[in-house]
Amino acid sequence: MALKPGGRQVIHSSCVLGAAIALALISARPFAGGWNDGSRLATVECLVDYHTLAIDQSVFVRLPTAPEAQQALPYPPDDPELLLRGTGDKLYIDGHFYSDKSPTPAIFLAGVYQVYQWCTGYTAAKHADLFCYWMTVASAGLAYVVAVWCIYQLAGCLGLPASVQLLLTASFALATVAPAYARHVNNHMMLLALFAALMLGLVRLAEQVEAGTVSLPRLIYLGTLLGLAHAVDTGAGPVVFLITLILAVYRCRKATRALVMMLAALPWICLHHALNYAVGGTLRPANAVIAYFAWPGCTFNAQNMTGVWHHAGVGDFLLYGMDMLAGRRGFVGHNLPLYLAVLATPILWRRRFKEFPELIWALCCCGGIWLLYAVCSNNYSGQCCSIRWFVPLLAPAYGILALLLRECRRFVLPFAILSILGMVAGSYMWSAGPWMKHMVPLYWLWQCAAGLTLVVTARAPKRVDALHRPPTVEDELRAEAA
Repeated sequence: MALKPGGRQVIHSSCVLGAAIALALISARPFAGGWNDGSRLATVECLVDYHTLAIDQSVFVRLPTAPEAQQALPYPPDDPELLLRGTGDKLYIDGHFYSDKSPTPAIFLAGVYQVYQWCTGYTAAKHADLFCYWMTVASAGLAYVVAVWCIYQLAGCLGLPASVQLLLTASFALATVAPAYARHVNNHMMLLALFAALMLGLVRLAEQVEAGTVSLPRLIYLGTLLGLAHAVDTGAGPVVFLITLILAVYRCRKATRALVMMLAALPWICLHHALNYAVGGTLRPANAVIAYFAWPGCTFNAQNMTGVWHHAGVGDFLLYGMDMLAGRRGFVGHNLPLYLAVLATPILWRRRFKEFPELIWALCCCGGIWLLYAVCSNNYSGQCCSIRWFVPLLAPAYGILALLLRECRRFVLPFAILSILGMVAGSYMWSAGPWMKHMVPLYWLWQCAAGLTLVVTARAPKRVDALHRPPTVEDELRAEAA
């Protein structure tokens, strides 16, 4: 029997959601891969087991000595230095160590850990492997599923055909650094999920504005996402907060609706700053206070801290900024379909479709966050897969790609080719995890293949797919003139 369109959509949705959940469960690892996730997990452990934000007693700071605890090590057994020293991402404040990460996500994970402990009776100290696995599933794994689902829904909202919708979703889920970052606890995947949900919500808000039925729950939902983004990352979060409020005022034409969003975001912003003040006694990020890194063996200092200008001049700044995008650790180079997003920008800029304000929002988010970290860092985000700060930018970048594939039919094939290349390179990144220490094998070969694809695409005949996209403003004007 032939399935009705609605039946096919249900099958597609079920497959996308099921595959994302399965990959998240398979990806999660039963140990902390490095300082970054060890520091976050230490806070979660100490909040539940010792009722404090201080991490001195955590198994991720000191190697357990009890034989039963040694059976499930908190770090990889082939990394003796990490096992011996524990996480180095910590602050020394008033005689105690604290994580240098944003504390708000740890509150959520502490709730998950408390329920897990009630159900199993296991603790992080004695069953570190199970603790790491389920905390990863509840954070990075859940965020991966949410992000994939939101990109799938976004492609549908933008009117892409079912085949292109599935292609875009598969590319996002498999041909980027997202699967690699789903393997360990990190805030960047959480922020990616928030950005993906935010972009989907903004597109649906535009539909409500056009229909004249802007709902209060929609505004509260968007404001909550903005507040959570600020709490998760005090670098990228405020940038997106400001850009989104500007878009909301433009779309809704009423400042009161933007005020509703701000009030919905306020509790989460206040929670973050209250926790940060409780730890560091300051309203600015505690990890921006150089005095808190004055402990023996600390590798962080005034020369490599993030948050201040370190460049010798404008030329050095520009070189560093471009290197973060296209160098040996370049974010675009590790997410090959994004080459097409760079090519898409001038093409889409010349068109005036109804989601044009959302396109500007996506470009401003990508450009603003890139500029922030290009100005305020010099360490390429530490030892990790590509640039971990830019992982959330996958959401607005794939929103741009979705618009391109809807507007221009000729880009579907090169996008598929770049996605296949990205999946091959991504399989190594996934196996190595987010804290990989080496370049992707044949990295420059993948860049050459992507460049060749773009050259061939640029020389292809320019055909606009008018059959598979909603009419643009230009189309409507031409129709009225006729």
